[in-house]
Amino acid sequence: MKPKVLNQAKPPIRKEKFQLYLLVGQSNMAGRGYPEAQDTVPDRRVLRLNQAGAWEIAKEPIHFDKPVAGVGPGLAFGKAMAAQDTSVVIGLIPCAVGGSGIAVWQPGAYYEATKTNPYDDAIARAKLAMQAGTLKGIIWHQGETDSNPEGSNVYAQKLTELIARFRHDLATPNVPFIAGQLPEFQFVKLDSAGRRQVNEAAIRVNRSVAQLKKSVPNYAYVTAESTKDRGDQLHFDAASARLMGRRYAAAMLGLLKKARRHVTRTL
Repeated sequence: MKPKVLNQAKPPIRKEKFQLYLLVGQSNMAGRGYPEAQDTVPDRRVLRLNQAGAWEIAKEPIHFDKPVAGVGPGLAFGKAMAAQDTSVVIGLIPCAVGGSGIAVWQPGAYYEATKTNPYDDAIARAKLAMQAGTLKGIIWHQGETDSNPEGSNVYAQKLTELIARFRHDLATPNVPFIAGQLPEFQFVKLDSAGRRQVNEAAIRVNRSVAQLKKSVPNYAYVTAESTKDRGDQLHFDAASARLMGRRYAAAMLGLLKKARRHVTRTL
């Protein structure tokens, strides 16, 4: 068997021209969509930090958390960001871990399912990437694991703490942070008797994600409206993952534009 050839790439020499985005959360950020033809088309100005810590041209799957990693929002997000400014290169830092609850996204926390330390790994990979580029934003899609009465009741507090921790530990106090809401196809589940049950906890998680806009600076959220699952009532299909990626990009561009206006006013 021939060794797999990586499409390794060199980032721009000037750090400000290499714009980095950290991708964190659980499986719907990591991606579980089944690849389609358009998902195999790369953009030479969108790179990803691979599992070995090297930069390469981004192709699906972006993530490597589990063997089932598929199409997520990351590549569509990167392509949309690259399209807005042809003078820069986008660097994606994939760090999402399928099944991870928000409780393991803190220093020292160990996630048995993948035998990893999600938060510590993300910080280490982000710092490695920042040696070559500039961190411009963080996107987060998580909450499925916390869609239970206990987890949903403290989700707003936990997410607020997580955002502050990322900003502190990466020495980027004002970096934009965008969270994604859970899709409606997760709201209704069938119980053991086949009866439809509404998961009120998932709705509470979404409410928390939206309400943080009132209390957390440089924060936005995107909805998962009009998305479809891949057939399991849990994961986005490829088209929906791409849609979420474009929504993340639109929200990120909005926050970055707002930040530029603020800087201009203070000069």
